[in-house]
Amino acid sequence: MIIYFAMEKSNHLITKDIKKLIIQIAIPSSVGMFFNTMYNVVDTFYVGLISTVAISALSYSFVVYFMLLSISFGLSSAITVYVGNSLGKKRISLAKIYTTNGISFFAFVSLLLCLFGFLFSKDIFTLMGASGEALELALSYTYIILIGTIPMLLGLGANAVLVAQGDTKSYRNTLIFGFVLNLILDPLFIYGYGFIPSFGFSGVALATVLIQFLTTAYIFRKLFKTNLFEIDKFYKKLPNLKAFKELSKQAIPASLNMFLMSLGTMIITYFVSDYGHLAVAGFGIGYRVEQIILLPMLGLNIAVSTIVANNFGAKNFDRIDEVVRKALLYGYIMSAIGVGLLVVFGKYIIMIFSTDAVVLDIAYIYVVFESLIFFAFITIFISNSTLQGIKKPLAVPLVSFYRQILLPSIILFFVVKVYHLDIIFVWLSMLFIVYSAAIFIFFYTKKQLKQTGV
Repeated sequence: MIIYFAMEKSNHLITKDIKKLIIQIAIPSSVGMFFNTMYNVVDTFYVGLISTVAISALSYSFVVYFMLLSISFGLSSAITVYVGNSLGKKRISLAKIYTTNGISFFAFVSLLLCLFGFLFSKDIFTLMGASGEALELALSYTYIILIGTIPMLLGLGANAVLVAQGDTKSYRNTLIFGFVLNLILDPLFIYGYGFIPSFGFSGVALATVLIQFLTTAYIFRKLFKTNLFEIDKFYKKLPNLKAFKELSKQAIPASLNMFLMSLGTMIITYFVSDYGHLAVAGFGIGYRVEQIILLPMLGLNIAVSTIVANNFGAKNFDRIDEVVRKALLYGYIMSAIGVGLLVVFGKYIIMIFSTDAVVLDIAYIYVVFESLIFFAFITIFISNSTLQGIKKPLAVPLVSFYRQILLPSIILFFVVKVYHLDIIFVWLSMLFIVYSAAIFIFFYTKKQLKQTGV
């Protein structure tokens, strides 16, 4: 009864001013995502000191690693929605069920993904066009990084519960800590010092695995303080099959969406590889530079899904409409700023990772075109988060299939394989594809909100 009162009193997500809530949730999340991006930038910087081929290998590895994590992102979103929805209804016992079974689900999924990665990474890299030294380096990195998959996914599950309560600061703290520690461990493990041997390229992966174990321990410590995770039921009782079914129903569309995004990046990498390994390196660097600007905007997604889920449970439909409108406005403002930053400073940021003239040119042109797509990305991301929050995510993977798989496969086949056009037409094609998807999902979301009563 004491816990019930504390939860009810603390659920400001259904009462507090929307603007303040978005700022309160989105800013810590955005800061965390920024440092997560900078974590990857640090990796790219040190790998770039090794060789251009090593950067290509890291680009291949990142795509596969993100593909494996995509499934967990969907489950993480499902836990946030169901726990948040339960808290909005003031049903604390139900929130505990989804928390405990969600973590159990994550443990099972992480084992499967780890096994999948060990069995099929080589085949996936080969299909993407990796060969020779790039293939060997990509495999050496990926086989090590897979060890950290299990703690990382469990940490994402625990964080999903914290996010459902509006706590994005805890995960932000782990990402800042991870970034700082990575600055130290990357050069230490690459070059060695004292009794620590030189691991070379593999040292980057070893640093990541160690950091994952440390940050996951912190997140679980925060989870235990919520009193929502009943650890005795976690290992003494069989999973709640109904909870598994409901979480799966919510998670599969979101996971499929993220998986298709990863597969879409693989498809683009496949076509870009026709332009040579320097083009792949340029695309890889450009992609990471783009994330520096784009990922902080994604803090809005966390805010939208969290606030919408809680207020949907509480049937506060007017607040749902308000959070969507304000999140889109803030996202468009941030997009405009992002375009300016990448156009003016993009080339200088890229030069941190490579001074090769060809790589620099490809990466800069890529980030300029991608920055113009930010407005469409924001529209898609906010719409997807809203559909997740109101438990209507089925259209999300369909739109993702359209923009990540169907159109890129058709259009880029003609651009690259048939007409052998310059690589700039690859980026132009993506601009058209993403904007057409954004227009559809925007009006579809409006229709679903209207049918729901918003």
